[in-house]
Parts: sequence; C-alpha cells; structure tokens
Amino acid sequence: QVQLAESGGGLVQAGGSLRLSCAASGRTFSTYVMGWFRQAPGKEREFVVRISGSGAATYYADSVKGRFTISRDNAKNTVYLQMNSLKPEDTAVYYCAAVKSWGKTRPYEYDYWGQGTQVTVSS
Repeated sequence: QVQLAESGGGLVQAGGSLRLSCAASGRTFSTYVMGWFRQAPGKEREFVVRISGSGAATYYADSVKGRFTISRDNAKNTVYLQMNSLKPEDTAVYYCAAVKSWGKTRPYEYDYWGQGTQVTVSS
C-alpha cells in the first residue's frame, strides 16, 4: 500500500511559477518510479514527466520540456514538480502517481495515485 498526497497548486498568471509536492507513505519510496500527470476539463489524463527511483533518469513530455523540472528527495519520501513559464494551456488538475518499473507513460500503467491538486494559469 502506497498513499500519495499532492500539494502546492493554485492560481498563477501566465509566465509565473509554481512548485508542486507529492508526499508518499511507506518505506519503499525509492523503489518506485514517480510520475506526474495532468487532466484538463473534457480531456483525457495526460503524461507530464517521470523520474526513476534514484532520480538519475527523467523523461518529459514535449509540451513541458524546458519549463518543468521533476526532482525527488527519497529521505523525505517526496517528489516535486517545479513549473516555470506557465501557460494557460497548463491549466489542469495535476496528479502524482507511482509504479515499480520504468518506461510507463499511460495512466492505466500506474498503480498508485494521489487525489490531485488544481493548477490554474490565467492570461
């Protein structure tokens, strides 16, 4: 059992920044690949980025490459998403997710999910 809880969402102007956090329960956090997904109204849940258990490897969706940065602190059981140069199209509910193996991009491939945090970017 892994429980995830996102925080840090809010309202920000275009061009601004937000830092999301995802706190995980359990003692095996470092064995999980952690991903961030987002879902805008009327759209399917979309892959944003993932990070390996050690933090050595990352993979970003083209839509956020160069603007978003994922990181993790295994001592704190926490993964972060630093979002810079935000655009209105980044508006969505952002979800943290966990899976045991690398290479997963589809939501159904992830085993554990947080409840999400709302990010709204105004023009």
